[in-house]
Amino acid sequence: MHRGHRTLLLTATASYAAVAAGVLTTSPLVRLDWHVAMFKPYKQWPSAQGPLDVFVVAGQRGPTAVAALAWLGWRSWRAGSARPVLVLGTALALLNASVGAVKLGAGRLGPHYAHTVGSAELFHDGMIFPSGHTANGVVVWGTLAYLAGRHRRAAGVAAGLMAFGIGLATVYLGTHWVSDVLGGWAAGALVLLSLPLFEPFVAAAERRLGRFGRFGRGGRGGRFGRGGRLGGPDRLGARSPPARRPRPCPTRSVSR
Repeated sequence: MHRGHRTLLLTATASYAAVAAGVLTTSPLVRLDWHVAMFKPYKQWPSAQGPLDVFVVAGQRGPTAVAALAWLGWRSWRAGSARPVLVLGTALALLNASVGAVKLGAGRLGPHYAHTVGSAELFHDGMIFPSGHTANGVVVWGTLAYLAGRHRRAAGVAAGLMAFGIGLATVYLGTHWVSDVLGGWAAGALVLLSLPLFEPFVAAAERRLGRFGRFGRGGRGGRFGRGGRLGGPDRLGARSPPARRPRPCPTRSVSR
């Protein structure tokens, strides 16, 4: 792990811890939560509610996971490598374990079910902190960008915009507090930044699957590059063009 990656990982961890501490201690962050919730953005701008109700589905675990698995499954089959599906499966497993544990521990209620104004609404058997919608948006769209090839930079920008928009949409709709969304962004980023650490596990699983015929080409590297590298210039499993033999230069006979 290089220094820049380590710095980003530590930053995401510290951000997640700071948001959690702000919620637990009923800090000014919780007051901000209440100010935004009582402002009720969905009533201030009701015309946006319909489109955002549809857009926020892009952060729901079921639809996005199924769509992403279908896309990466097709790419895996076409490329002859199980790596894309294995990476997404690893990311979703990390997301479910980490975010699910915090949700169960916090037990926070959402704005629509809150009881006491100014309270953090913790330990009430809720499942709202951190925002699963937001964290899932970060992880699923971010993993697709992680596995992208030539257009990785554009895919990363698109994934960031999607995750940012999903988080704001949940605040607008009143389904999450602002701090839930901040925690979701940090939790999702933490999962994404942890993915390269699990590359040896993914590589080992791919080697085992490589014993089966269709995925036997998975060791060639390429677009879905290994060892934390985000892709490469060549297609995985694509045949290299045959090398051309140099042609002898034609000689002209000189008549005397």
